[in-house]
Formats: sequence, C-alpha cells, structure tokens
Amino acid sequence: MPDCINCLVVDDERVAREILEQHLGKMSSLSVVQSCKNVPEAFDALQQHRVDLVFLDINLPEVSGLSFAKSVNRDVKIIFTTAYREYAIDGFDLQAVDYLLKPISFERLMKAVQKFQKENEARFGADVSGEPRPEEAFIFVRAERKMVKVNFADILFVEALSDYVKICMVDSTILTRDTISNIEARLPAERFVRIHRSYIVSLQSIDAYTHEDVVVQDMELPIGRSYKEYFFSRLNR
Repeated sequence: MPDCINCLVVDDERVAREILEQHLGKMSSLSVVQSCKNVPEAFDALQQHRVDLVFLDINLPEVSGLSFAKSVNRDVKIIFTTAYREYAIDGFDLQAVDYLLKPISFERLMKAVQKFQKENEARFGADVSGEPRPEEAFIFVRAERKMVKVNFADILFVEALSDYVKICMVDSTILTRDTISNIEARLPAERFVRIHRSYIVSLQSIDAYTHEDVVVQDMELPIGRSYKEYFFSRLNR
C-alpha cells in the first residue's frame, strides 16, 4: 500500500467538510488532496490528483453522490458520509468501504480508514495472510462475440473511441465495447499509466517522450494537461 493515502472530501456543507478535514488531519497516513462542494469539482480533482479514497456525501446538488460513485474508477474507493440512514443499502451495493452517519466521530472515522487499509493490502502485493500475491498476466475482453485473452506484455496502448475501447498490441488490435476507465481499473498500475482521458500506455512500450506527447512504435500520443504531473512522477520513480 502507498506510504500516504490520498483522500478527497466531497460534501456540499462547509462545516461538514471542515470537520472531516480536521479528523483526517490527525492521521499521519492520510493526505487530503482537495475538498470539494459538488460533483463537478470532484471530477476535476480526480483528473488533477492521484486519489485513493473518497469521503463522499450522498445528498449533493445537481449530481448525487451515488451517481458519482458509479462513474469513478474502481481503484478509487468510497466511504459514504451522510445524514440519511436509508441510503445505506445503495451505498453497500456499490461496494463502498464503509457508510458513516453524521455527525461522524473521530473514532468511527478511524475504524473506517482501518477497514480501507485492511481491504487494500492485497492490492499492493500481499494478501491478508502476508503471502506474496502472484501477479495476473492477462485479462479477457469481449470482442466479436467471444471473450478474447489479452496478455499485459503484448499491450502497447489503449485508446478510447466513443462507446468502444481499442487495445493496440504488438501484433494485433482488439476493439471492445467498454469504457477506458473500466479497462484502466483492470490493468496493473505498476505497468500502465493514463496519460490522457483517451489514452493509457504501457510503460515498457514507451520509446520516447516530450513534455507534450509519448512515442510508442512511431505513434505520437498526446499527454493531457491534467495527467502530466502524475505521468512524469511515474517516469521519475
């Protein structure tokens, strides 16, 4: 698991945001990268920062927290924070880490964070028993009425095309009806990086790069403005 857990707070009530920030500030393993009052601000924050965990109110203006939770990358985990107990079932149906009822005490918040940490141990190389987790080397995607095996080692880059995703490989190309965010969630983060809202690249397949684009087998792929900081931080690790 990363040394620091990057968190996003989303709540339309200023006081609620401030209380959460105060509680989270007491835990050295957490960093609040941004505090947002609505879903559009939250979407922008996800584009600008690496976010591991979102503390999300459900009753938000314009777009509900439930709708937002359905649309985010599955690697971004959700802890719902709300005054309404009746939304609990919907929250857990979305595989939320936890569901906190306001007013939220520090002790209850800390238990939710500990639950997140425990559930995510396996994502970063070990399961709860402490044994190393074997890395999966492939995924299956639906193409031409069948499930097709895609080896991670063969992927050059992934491109979003309207309602489809194109997976460009060393010797072939696969077109699957999916979203690029769903594909991103299924790819190992240590081997692939999102460089643009429409592109994911294999780090081992990058032949060259500038501040504006990445070259993969003579193809120049643009680096989106909001992805630059994270992309270059990955290259410099």
